[in-house]
Parts: sequence; structure tokens; C-alpha cells
Amino acid sequence: MTREEAAVPTLSISAWSDPIIDTLGHDPRSDYVERFWLPTLGPTTLLLLRRLAGHLDREPEGCALDVADLSQALGLGAREGASSPLFRSLDRLTQFDLACSPASRTYAVRRTVPPVNRRHVNRLPASLQRAHDAWLDERLSATPLEHARTRARRLAFLLFEQGDDLGSVEHALLGIGFHPTICRESAQWAHERHRAAFDAVTAPSPESSRDTAA
Repeated sequence: MTREEAAVPTLSISAWSDPIIDTLGHDPRSDYVERFWLPTLGPTTLLLLRRLAGHLDREPEGCALDVADLSQALGLGAREGASSPLFRSLDRLTQFDLACSPASRTYAVRRTVPPVNRRHVNRLPASLQRAHDAWLDERLSATPLEHARTRARRLAFLLFEQGDDLGSVEHALLGIGFHPTICRESAQWAHERHRAAFDAVTAPSPESSRDTAA
């Protein structure tokens, strides 16, 4: 490493492993998090959490991120100080127990998000409080295994959308903490449906086929 590279401020990011939340929680990019966590976290902090989740999908063992580059990628400018928008957002993640910082510029980040607690639900708009109550009723009617399988399938499909292959997707699910059987089944399920969707989009339309024949 050159002296110039060593001088570049970086963040050390790793996954915060929690077997219960990793299995039963929500992907940061899910509809649940966008609907019910967004009003509490704010858009910048949620966008940061989603960006870090993407990095950890690609590098489950952890990664080092250039502070200025990450800040600019989030539309926050190239500011690197402790009072910058990026570090305020990181502080907000730790405030809500979605990350922890055992050392300076070192963060363990949850790859899955727990349900919003009742105190924060009560601060949501009335329409979202009703929607969350309906979600909770539906959740209680499903078994933990069904919920884990559904979440793993959604995450697997998202990873295929990002361009990952079958082996990488299964490995990523294992890294999150899903049971190996769920990882294998969910990765295969998402792979088949992603391929079918891709084939449907790229297949020539009947009109274009007739034009070619003519």
C-alpha cells in the first residue's frame, strides 16, 4: 500500500451477526422497512443502510469503504469529518441499534432489520399504524419457517437482479444465517423465476417475428 492510499480515510464495515433477527427480520431493501422504518430513520440513514447491505451481500466477510467515495455516492458531498452527514447517519444507525461501533470508523451493521418497536409505531402516521397492525396480524398467522423461507426467497431474487450467480446467492444466504436447506431451496426457487422473467422480457414479440419473416 502506498503512502497516498494509506492516508485515504476509510470505514471498516462488517456484518452484525444475530441468529434470531437474521432469520426473522427484514432485508433493509424490503417494503416493510421502507414503509415502517423510513419515517423513524429518515431517508439518508435508510439509504446508507441499504447501501451497506449491498456491500455486505458482495463481501460477507466485511469490507473497507472510502469515506469520501461513499459520501458522494449517497449524494452527501465529499465531507469526511465526524459532523458530516455520513457520520451523522452512522450515529443514527447505532442509536437505533442497527449498527454498533467497537472502534473509531469501525462498524458492525445489521444485514436484517427487526420489526419496529411499539414506541416508534405509535409515532407513525395513523394510516401507517393501521397498516402495521394489519401486517402484524398476518405475521402472527404464519409460522417462523414460512416467514424465513419467504424472506430468503425475496432476498435471493434481489441478488439475482443485481447479477449474482446461483452459487453466490446461496453463499450470501448462508452468510446471513439462514438454514442451509432454506438457502438451497430459496436460491433455486429465485433462480428459476428470475430466468423465466428474463426470458419473458427478452423473447421476441409476435409482431416483431412477423416483421422479420416478411
